[in-house]
Amino acid sequence: MEILENFSLKNYNTFGIEAKAKAFVAVQTEAELVAVLKKYAQKEKFILGGGSNMLLTQDLNALVIHIDLKGKKIIAQNDDFTWVQSQAGENWHEFVLWTLEQNLGGLENLSLIPGNVGTTPIQNIGAYGVEIKDTFESCEAIEIETQEKVKFTNPECQFAYRESVFKNEVKDQFVITSVTFKLTNRNHKLTTSYGAIEAELALQQITNPTVKNVSDAVIAIRQSKLPDPKELGNSGSFFKNPIISKQDFEGIQQKFPLMPFYEISETEVKVPAGWLIEQAGFKGKRFGDAGIHKNQALVLVNYGQATGQEILEVAKTIQKTITALYGISIETEVNII
Repeated sequence: MEILENFSLKNYNTFGIEAKAKAFVAVQTEAELVAVLKKYAQKEKFILGGGSNMLLTQDLNALVIHIDLKGKKIIAQNDDFTWVQSQAGENWHEFVLWTLEQNLGGLENLSLIPGNVGTTPIQNIGAYGVEIKDTFESCEAIEIETQEKVKFTNPECQFAYRESVFKNEVKDQFVITSVTFKLTNRNHKLTTSYGAIEAELALQQITNPTVKNVSDAVIAIRQSKLPDPKELGNSGSFFKNPIISKQDFEGIQQKFPLMPFYEISETEVKVPAGWLIEQAGFKGKRFGDAGIHKNQALVLVNYGQATGQEILEVAKTIQKTITALYGISIETEVNII
């Protein structure tokens, strides 16, 4: 376990932004994590997972601790459910594929989302009508100040749309080391009505889909729309879909009758941010090496040498334009560092 100084983070963020860490260490066990937290208790620290949900706009004047804990296992089973535990440093998509190899259901709609397992509860990641909270059982975390292990149950995580207790009340206080999911063994509850899943299944002439079929459909859709971060720097969806009151939406809808929406409660609707951005003319636009992807307006990209600040300026321009055009505010889903 070596502390490296003035360390480049270019290969540790999916945008491929060149930024330096004042100091960097990768930890591969809980014991190593605890030792680092104790030894450098007085130093400013930055916890780094898969680097898939952040935009680095500056060098980090901190000790960057890269969570590289590996391992996954089945910890309990009954006739209907299997409980699986993954260490925080496991790649999320590889973990999803592993659960599908066991014919376990629940995570298939979340295939091909970039990042590592440990950061999924923080953001309550979601796609195609499914969120982490739907299968999340619990997670284990080390408290940074005391180095004590704490367990968080599903209710204790206070999950909401792209939200959790880890982004609010206990932000920057814990490091998640493992996550446990409760998955189905049989009678899988498939969610295929969101996005183009049903159309993709029909294209493949599948009428009675398995969890693997749904995963394959999601992968095909995502690959057709979203750039591979290894080939084109990006962080997936950059913006959250705005949630607004029905009353406000009805006023907006009078001006823009074709605006799509999803009812999420008796009083609120969700509007696709990608539609707003595309209608505003940003899809495929390029500002130097920063730009908006040609196939998915929600995705900001680094064409090579863009700085984090340049990508942030593009994001701000989009936000201002959407507010001016529609009177709707869109928030970033990606963490701006």
